[in-house]
Amino acid sequence: MTSQRLPEGRYGSRARGPARPGVRWLLTGITVVVLLGLSVLGYANLGSAPIEGKQTAFTIDDDSSVRITLEVRRDDPRRPAACVVRARAESGDEVGRKEVLIQPADDTIRQETVLRTSARATIGEVYGCTYNVPEYLSTWTRPTG
Repeated sequence: MTSQRLPEGRYGSRARGPARPGVRWLLTGITVVVLLGLSVLGYANLGSAPIEGKQTAFTIDDDSSVRITLEVRRDDPRRPAACVVRARAESGDEVGRKEVLIQPADDTIRQETVLRTSARATIGEVYGCTYNVPEYLSTWTRPTG
């Protein structure tokens, strides 16, 4: 039997032996750290929100107002919050928007508000809620300007 020789430089070098244990542990460590970081980031962005508001009912009172009932759940019910409610016309255009103060409470709170609109609305909804309460909502002074 004759051994066949491959032309030099044509097929690259022969396969190397297994990587050294130190390199393997380093790569494993880097992989674990990256996966842990992605897990924390995913939980922070996709986990439950600290405050959630949803519309539970709405009534179109007339061509210029909507009555919205909202329900707010907070991870810390003792903190005040602010929710933005809005009304939209049949075309999808926003015809009214308002910030509503949500007072501290013991549990999930349900609150009703009337939103004035610039045209007839077909829906009233909660746009979002936050713990960052604007100063004009948290004080008794009226806004100027």
